[in-house]
Formats: sequence, C-alpha cells, structure tokens
Amino acid sequence: MEPSAIMRPALVSHQRKVLLTGASGNLGRILVPALAEAGHHLTLTDRAPFPDPLPRNAAFFQADLTEQHGLCECPPDVTDIVHFGGINTEGPPEAIHAANIVGTLNVFEFARARRARVTFASSNHTIGFYPRSRPLTVADAYRPDGYYGLSKAYAELLGRLFYDKHGVESVHLRIASCVPEPTDLRHLSTWLSYPDFVRLVAAALTADAPGFAIVWGVSRNTRRWWSEDDAERIGYRPQDDAENFASRIHSESGNAVSLAFQGGSHCAMGFSRTDFEQE
Repeated sequence: MEPSAIMRPALVSHQRKVLLTGASGNLGRILVPALAEAGHHLTLTDRAPFPDPLPRNAAFFQADLTEQHGLCECPPDVTDIVHFGGINTEGPPEAIHAANIVGTLNVFEFARARRARVTFASSNHTIGFYPRSRPLTVADAYRPDGYYGLSKAYAELLGRLFYDKHGVESVHLRIASCVPEPTDLRHLSTWLSYPDFVRLVAAALTADAPGFAIVWGVSRNTRRWWSEDDAERIGYRPQDDAENFASRIHSESGNAVSLAFQGGSHCAMGFSRTDFEQE
C-alpha cells in the first residue's frame, strides 16, 4: 500500500513550521501527507530524493546529516524538527556512529541554534534485552540490543542534556513494530498502527511545553509490555489494538534468543554468549 493511500486520523491543526528528516523513508512518507493535511508547513530532507508528489505547503532538499552544515538550506523560522533520518536497523558500528550519533548531534545543535523542538524517532531497541516476561516503564534502565539500540539510547540522553543545559524541548518516541498490521506473536505486544503513529507524532508536535519526554511508540494493545511513560502529558491516546488480529496469528519465527527478549531478532544478531539461559 502506498503511504498516500493509508487511512489517517483527522488531526487538529496547530500550524507549525516543521523540518522532517528522513522524509523519503517508509515512515517519513506516511507523515508527509498527514502533517500537510493538518496545516503544518513542511521542509523535507533526506539523502535520497523524495519519491512522492509534494504537498502544496512542502519543499524538499537533499542533505547529509553527518555533515555539520547539512541543514544550512533549512528556512530560518523552523519551529520543530521531526528527526527520522539515519539508519533504521542494526548495522556496522562505524555506519551507526556516523548516521545515528554524529547526525543526531548535528540535528540537536541545529535545534539549539533555532530554538526548535525535536520530535525524535527513538526505538524499543533501547530496552531490547529485557525478557518478555518483564513489564517495563520508561524509568527502567537501558538494555540496548545492538549498536542501533545503543545509538537511540545516546539520542535520548542527548535530548535530556540539551533540555537541562540549553532548554531545547524534545519528545522521544520509542517506536516499536510500525507495520500495516501484526504478523507474528511479538507484534501482539509491540504493534504501532499507522493511524496511531500519526497520532503520536501529531501529539508530540502540538503538546504544550513537553520539556523532555519519552513515550512508548505502541498502540493500545491488550498484551503490551510497556506503560508509565509521558503519553498522557503530551496528549497521545492510541486507539488501535493488535488483539483484533490475534485469531490469525499463531507463531513467530526466530531462534531461542530472539524469542526470549523484547527486542526480538535484533537480540540474536551477532549473539555470541555460550552461557545463555532464558530468564
């Protein structure tokens, strides 16, 4: 399904001037028409060209966020940065460092210079090595399941620093399984529907004085593992539940490691412990 054809919830318009990084990615392409319909003025950027027609109130420029001046073409009056740029899965540490650590630092420095709010695409992989039997809150310690999850934990801590030291507001969305519909047992706990994804980003953009916030990027799933975040404070109220698909889902692929931990397959990538016992 093309992102432009996805059913989207009606959004209350609090017009913002938004820079969206990673606009050409799958989730970026979902956000562009939704945010445009809500009346936001959009500046889009990515290393790859934007593949869809641009909405009337949107402009695009190509940029490499790892370059210190990669955002120099951005309009001076941007009010918000929705940062989805970078590598979106596990990869070599050198590549993750450049795209997700150096690139994100450059985005936060840009936000500091422009006094802009950052809505950041964090990840459930910041806590992936918790066992599936353990419910979590955002107060639980980080347990990243790879270099990708580690880079997202870094960005959350960067947001904490930039708020405490510079007053830069940021809302960190720990996005889980954002797919059209659940397809395996893990998704019954981790699914984030596309309409709830749009609601989540819209809430982060329009929240009144969020300061520093962390929100689980998950729908209102009956089997969800995660709670006690800043969702209510920013006004995020998910409406969809993976349980509606449970009758057709009976299994999940993967080895014992991926099936044991909340991060799933990311936990099994490069796993070399010989003393593994399921907690």
